[in-house]
Amino acid sequence: MNASRGAVAAAFHFSHKEVAMLLSTFSRLLGMLFVLLMLGGCQSALMVAPSADAEPQATADKALVVFMRPSSLGGAVQSSVYDTRAEGNDVFAGVVSSKSKVAYLAEPGEHLFMVVSENADFLAANLEAGKRYYVLVAPRMGVWRARFSLLPIRNDASAKDGLQSKQFRDWNESTKWMVIGPKARSWYQDNIESIRARKLDYLPKWQNKSVADKAERTLRSVDGI
Repeated sequence: MNASRGAVAAAFHFSHKEVAMLLSTFSRLLGMLFVLLMLGGCQSALMVAPSADAEPQATADKALVVFMRPSSLGGAVQSSVYDTRAEGNDVFAGVVSSKSKVAYLAEPGEHLFMVVSENADFLAANLEAGKRYYVLVAPRMGVWRARFSLLPIRNDASAKDGLQSKQFRDWNESTKWMVIGPKARSWYQDNIESIRARKLDYLPKWQNKSVADKAERTLRSVDGI
């Protein structure tokens, strides 16, 4: 490897430090591409339909968070969602594909949710036990493939896309429940290091957002029903 670095440095007049940085970046890009290829078009193999017809419900001691993706944009690319932890033990909530939704039972209190595809994006939340919350997994075009954002769906009659809107009713009716299957758990374990790297890459961007921007991207306790 040192000989290869020396050859690259001599050919392009890079220092050994610059070559090492380039190789490190290239390695991380390869890891990101691997995650994208594994996620692309594989929802049917990873996530499965629930065995029961009953809708998931919040419990007396936990909140229910529903991640829904009604848009068909970037339909071949899947988005995985997580409940992040400061100590690094993030919880895999599922893979959300086009026209699907995933339910996640969460402890009451503050959370920072994350969606991963070509990028990583975040949503803060302050949850109340016994309530159900909704999060929109919204695609947009990225450099190579679709990227995704997590947007809070407000429990506010005046909100354009709030829980009382026709838009939300259409979203809810057009998405199907999916749950984590054995292959999804195996996929997460196989890709956990690449997912953590993506988190570390994009978390500073979230942390540097203004107070106002973070407020817009926060699921409030009153947004539950």
